[in-house]
Amino acid sequence: MWKIVVGFIAFAGVALWLLSKGGDIDMGGEKHGALQLNAPAVATVGVAYGPAT
Repeated sequence: MWKIVVGFIAFAGVALWLLSKGGDIDMGGEKHGALQLNAPAVATVGVAYGPAT
């Protein structure tokens, strides 16, 4: 049983270390609304498609 606890602590430590080395990682969850900073740019192209034949 103690090996499971030690393994979990080691895995969590490695995961936190990797996340800290990852740079700009937002751990805040999903963002909705106007304050979304890292949103991909939406390309709006005015292409009119005709009816499918």
